[in-house]
Amino acid sequence: MEKPFVVCHMLTSLDGKIDGAYMSAPECSPALAKYSEIRGFYGCDATLYGTTTMLGGYSAGRAPDELPDSPAYPMEDYAAPSEVQNYIISVDPTGVLGWESSYIEKKGRPRAHVIEVLTGQVDPRYLAYLRQFDISYVFAGEETLDCALFLHKLKTMFGIEKLMVAGGGLINWSFAQAGLLDEVSIVMAPVADGSTSAVSIFEKADFLPERKPLAFALKEMERVNGGGLWMRYMTATPMMESGL
Repeated sequence: MEKPFVVCHMLTSLDGKIDGAYMSAPECSPALAKYSEIRGFYGCDATLYGTTTMLGGYSAGRAPDELPDSPAYPMEDYAAPSEVQNYIISVDPTGVLGWESSYIEKKGRPRAHVIEVLTGQVDPRYLAYLRQFDISYVFAGEETLDCALFLHKLKTMFGIEKLMVAGGGLINWSFAQAGLLDEVSIVMAPVADGSTSAVSIFEKADFLPERKPLAFALKEMERVNGGGLWMRYMTATPMMESGL
């Protein structure tokens, strides 16, 4: 199957959290700067976020309750015209995200065209809503997300060669569990806050089946100013039943 090279790149605390109060601690600043720097190292032409992460600072909140009734569009993929070859992929299985434009511009990052990843559960009227802003979208699965399928579509429809998966924990684990990560990049800040509510780097969705833990092989490790670490992992052979 054709697919992009996929790297999961995350900033974490010592206790494996990818959000929370630790990010605003001054001791986290060098690791945060390194995390941003490494994005350029990988040179990805697309970055993927889950619905919760998109709601946290990328989309325009939630879609309105009243969606346009017409025109009606078929439940088929749509590649909108784009001025750029850089993309933000939004995993939005049921179509809840609100938008004001088909482009996202973040400080220090190139302008990016939005591609929504939907499932058969989406309200057909949501397609008309996306078309208002000329946002691209692809379908991947009827009831649950088919990560392999939409990776294939990203490569064949949009020519995406390198994809960065950047959270949250549910989408990270969905890719890991499906064996679709080529590399895991972790910048670990020397800070912990012990939160029991903050999201971890990998979290299993309730609808996903149970499976054995995944093992990873360390590819490279580098010290980061201020006491942090940058660790690069590749998927290793599956753990033995007794291994933990």
